[in-house]
Amino acid sequence: MNYVGIDISKEKFDVAIEKDRGYEYHQLSNDAKGFQELVVLIDKQEYWCVMEASGPYYLKLAWYLTQNSIPLSVVNPLVIRRFCQMRLVKAKTDKKDAAMIASYGKTEKPEAWKAEESYILELKQMQAFLDQLNKSRTGYVRQLEAFTQSPWVSKEVKKGIAKMIRSSEKQIESVEQKMEAIIKEHHQQMFKQVQSIPGIGKKTGLLLVVISGGFTKFENAKQLSSYVGLSPRIFESGTSVKARVRICKMGMSRIRAMLYVCSWSAIKCNKACKELYERLVAKGKSKKLSLIAVANKLLKQAFAIATKGEFYQENIV
Repeated sequence: MNYVGIDISKEKFDVAIEKDRGYEYHQLSNDAKGFQELVVLIDKQEYWCVMEASGPYYLKLAWYLTQNSIPLSVVNPLVIRRFCQMRLVKAKTDKKDAAMIASYGKTEKPEAWKAEESYILELKQMQAFLDQLNKSRTGYVRQLEAFTQSPWVSKEVKKGIAKMIRSSEKQIESVEQKMEAIIKEHHQQMFKQVQSIPGIGKKTGLLLVVISGGFTKFENAKQLSSYVGLSPRIFESGTSVKARVRICKMGMSRIRAMLYVCSWSAIKCNKACKELYERLVAKGKSKKLSLIAVANKLLKQAFAIATKGEFYQENIV
């Protein structure tokens, strides 16, 4: 199997095709014409394509290749960066990057990329839009609060901001209802099962189903925890260097924050979470660190329940 490295950007992508004595380079446009030219250049029976998950720019090409039955892997850009650093690569050009991506594929043989269902992509776009709406609403609320501290507030400005807040809230409600309808259409039972966990509400359960692709993207709870950014990071070296254990925040801040809030009620009504929290606090751990551990526990409970197709039972999870 020969590997094809693809370094993609908004308008073009550089291709490094592995040959017997090195690489053959091409630069193609990031559109339908460029996609067709790439398929002509490679024999899908002999080549495996590898590309970085570069924002949204890789998605169209990735979908096109999978539709044409061409083997493909999509890799985290940070992984490629570390791979280059290990090989002491100093030069950085699009051509060189494409060659290094191909070299990574040949060395590590990453697993095949699976295209997400169209409804999952729709839900992710709606979630991104919802996050922006919430940020906008929060910005307007804070601005109005700041203006009200002034001895004089413009009636026109106050009226305009209040209107924007109402409009944002109306849109937020509409998007949340549509997302819930889509989830119920495809994962109604799973959605109910996740919500059966004491501490996890409707919004958190919905987001968990969305980011996990209906709990199909990960083989185990540890992978999901790492993706979300709740896995602990230990930093020790020898006998003298022992830093505090922290969570690895290379994940999704939105769901982390929601799970952390869920942990507040989980330590009161979720038996396993309550026992975990009390045990950690008794050992001298800070309350914040203990709550983060509870958030991770909730994530593991959700994964177990969703993958087994069961409802929450106090003595099992």
